[in-house]
Order: sequence, then structure tokens, then C-alpha cells
Amino acid sequence: MGTHGRGLSVFDSLSLTKPTFATKFASFDIESVSDLLALARRIEHSKPSNTNCPAVAIRESFSQGHDFFGESYCRLRSAEQRRSFGITLTPSPIVRAMTGWVLQQASQHGAPARIVDPGAGTGRFAIAAALAFPHAHIVAIEPNAEMATLLRANIAAMRLAKRCEVIESDFREVELPMIAGATAYIGNPPYVRHHDIARRWKDWYAKRCQSYGIRASRLAGLHLHFFAKVADLARFGDYGCFITAAEWLDVNYGAALRTLLTRNLDVREIHILSPTAQAFPGTMSTAAITGFTVGRRSSGIRFHQVETLAELTNLSGGRHVSWSKVAECSRWSSLTREGKMRSAGQIELGELCRVHRGQVTGSNRIWIAGDQARTLPRNVLRATITSAEDIIEAAPILDRDRHLARVIDLPQDLESLGEGRDAVDRFLRWARSMGAADGYVARHRAPWWAVRLKDPAPIVCTYMARRPPVFAINAVGARLLNIAHGLYPRDPLSSENLSRLTTLLNRAIHPESGRIYAGGLVKFEPRELERTLIPRIENWDG
Repeated sequence: MGTHGRGLSVFDSLSLTKPTFATKFASFDIESVSDLLALARRIEHSKPSNTNCPAVAIRESFSQGHDFFGESYCRLRSAEQRRSFGITLTPSPIVRAMTGWVLQQASQHGAPARIVDPGAGTGRFAIAAALAFPHAHIVAIEPNAEMATLLRANIAAMRLAKRCEVIESDFREVELPMIAGATAYIGNPPYVRHHDIARRWKDWYAKRCQSYGIRASRLAGLHLHFFAKVADLARFGDYGCFITAAEWLDVNYGAALRTLLTRNLDVREIHILSPTAQAFPGTMSTAAITGFTVGRRSSGIRFHQVETLAELTNLSGGRHVSWSKVAECSRWSSLTREGKMRSAGQIELGELCRVHRGQVTGSNRIWIAGDQARTLPRNVLRATITSAEDIIEAAPILDRDRHLARVIDLPQDLESLGEGRDAVDRFLRWARSMGAADGYVARHRAPWWAVRLKDPAPIVCTYMARRPPVFAINAVGARLLNIAHGLYPRDPLSSENLSRLTTLLNRAIHPESGRIYAGGLVKFEPRELERTLIPRIENWDG
């Protein structure tokens, strides 16, 4: 215990979010990634006893709270360039709290013989683990060649190369040898959306989950793949702590991970960092720190809502939820707090209105009217909300439609068009030549040209943005594409009550009520909006 405590106190001084002292490293003359990598290689191959080596400055800087290589890399490689690799470096308070969690497990179950950081980046977790556990073998895995070079340099500068093994590989391809003692897994699995994941890896993930009797969606992001790999590698007595984007707590493709955590990895606690905590600089996303202890199933899961990074001095607190309660809930993020009690003067929005998403066209470039639609009859061109900005800019009332796009809404029976039939036939020949009849949506509707826009909704609202939904009265009867929701009162509402309801909703709904994705996008599904509590009509102002 003494050595563990000493290691944590050393790491406790690190504060990796502080700005780098540019003047301290001015002599390094770093103007490009190539310059940075050249310096890293120089440090990696220098002798530890060389007091004139730049490694001394790097080591002193790191111990004072600066990750020169990580900060420099993020300055030289844009967020867009790093995004496809899922490169996001973890701030010090999070690294410190998660390392502390591993120390807690070590005090209860024994120190790990090996610690694995499966997405090591520049080594923030790996170095923290090495300082906290001076007798453990550290395995830092990093597939990106540039980051691996910086990782080795940081490890060399910190004089940890003898205990830290760097594997330049995809974690999913790594096989770890059996050892005597426990393995602890800690880190920040890279966030890469499914769009950027190769088919073979999507198939790999589905097959790994299937081997555990779990049906998995190929829409899962890369961070979910890392949990599946840990399930493959982990043995009884191992434990781990990962920080990831939090959408898996709620979305359909996260169901496989929720099952994997309960059946195979024995999840113990989940700390949900709200967007206000700004877990990752430059983003407003919800993050989740997940702690698991393989083979040591508890009586339930402890859920903890964290509003600021200052609350992460240690991963404690929260609400214990029994397994039976967890099983009843499809959205795990809601388990961080007791459900809101409805007062006698409240109803759910769904009791008053049905909420439906707008229509999908299957190919907006075809069905949103452009040059090819100039000769079409006016009665098949519908003023339509095709962008969230249409609502945001108009709120609280959409009372002009001149700026709205027109969507081509043809009848199923083209014979009913009369004089406009020739123009429609010419348009459809063009549309077919552009592949409009071959897409998934078109092939699953009959006939393929019938978009079937829904009736106008009296109130329209955005459902995915970096803010709460925006509601507006649809005074012009605009149709909706699937970028927005429509609210349809179950019983007719007067214009005055529609206005009051719109005002109430624009005030009542907060971001934490929705699903917050990496990048800060807040998404509200129709059923989630319908669960919003509002005053009964008789209690509305006015």
C-alpha cells in the first residue's frame, strides 16, 4: 500500500490540461509534425544519463503538468485530421480519478501484475499507471504510427522504458500472454463512428458478441469494440476502468455493450460526466467512466451524475440501482437520478400531443426541387422544412414560406395529374436515370416516386443540435422532412393554446433530457419528447 500511495502522490501533481510554456521549448524549433516526430525519435534513442538531452526538459515539464508532445501534436494536427483515428487526449483530472479507482481496486483485491492501456495515445494513462504501480508491467497499445512515436518518447523521457512495453498495433489484433496475477485495463478507447470502421471489423465485433450469445449491431462505434476485446482477454480477478462517449447507455446499438457489461465484465459503477463538465476540451459531449471487476458481481450498479471535473477527486458517490431495476430500464443514463415525480397539476406531453418525425425522401438531391423541377405543376411542389435552421430562425412562429424549399410530392396515381402529366413523366425519366428508383427507401415503397409527405403539424421542432429542441408554430402549414419532429394535438387546440404550449416547451426542455453524443449533439426521440412533463392546460398562463 505504501508504494501505491507514493506513486499516486507523484502523479497527483500532474495537471495535463495546463497550457504549455512555449518559451521553455522554443529552442526545440517545432514547426511541423515532422519536426515533432524527429525530436521524439531523438529522445527515444538518447541515453538516460545524458543530462543535456531534451528528455530532461520533457521529463521536468511532464512532472509539472505538461504533456509537451500531446499538446504540440494537437496544435499541429487539426481536430478534423485526428477525428478519423479517434485521437482525443484525456485531461488530467480524469486520468487522476481513474488511476485512483484502480488503486482502490488494488487495495481491495490485490495489486495488478499487469496494466494495459489499449488506446495509449501519448501515454497519459500508461505513465500514470507506471507511477502509481512501480512493480507492475505496463502494456501501452497504440495503432497510429505518429502517436506511437510520441508515446515511446514520453516513456523514455520519464525513464520508464524498462517497465513499459509499447505495442504498435490495433488492440483488437493483440493477444496477451497468460500471467500470474491480475490485469487491470485503463484508458480512453478511441471514438470512431461506424461510418469510418471497415466492414471486416464490424463483422468481427458482431461475431465476438455472438460468441457470448449477444446480438450486436454493426452501427456500434470503435469504443464498443474495445469492451468486446477486453471480454475476450479478461480472466477472473481482472478489473478495468474506461472513459468513453456516453451514447451507448441509451441507443439501440449500445444494447450489446449493456448486456456484455452485465453478463461478462461485471460492471460495478458508471460515472456520467454531463456536457457542463467538458470532459474533453473543445467538445460539449456526455462522457461515461465505466468500472468493471470480472468475476466479482455486485448487487447492482452504482450510477453517478458528475457536473464538474472538480467532483472527480475520486470516483465515489452516486445512486445504487439493483439488477432488477436495471433490467427494467432501456435507457441507463436515466438511472443516475430518481425519476421525476409528476405533480397533480402536470401531464406528459404525449397525453396532449403525438410526436412524429418528418418524412424520409430516400434521396433529397432528387426530391427537393431543383432545376429539373422547373416545369412541374405547382400542386406537386410542397413548401417543406428541410433544415433545422428553418425552425430555429423562425421560432416561435413560422409564418412565411418564401424561404422554404419545395419537395416534390407526387400522387400514387399519376393519371390524376391531368395537364401536368407530360412534365412529370419527363422528370421521372430523369430521376430514374439518376438512380432515384434504386435506393433502399424507393425500393421499399410503392410506387417508388410517392414520397407521401405527412400532413402539416401544428407545431414543429428540431430534434438534433448542440442545444435543446426549438419549437415553432407552423402557421404556414409546411411539411416536414425527417430532420425535425411534428407535434399533432390529440384534440384540437385553439391558436392561443398552441402559442402557450410552444412557449412552455421552449422553456421546459433542457439538454440533459436528451441523448448527448460525442461532439455535443443532443438528440430527442419522439417518445422522449412525449415524456416531457408540462402543466395541465387549465394551469397555463393567460
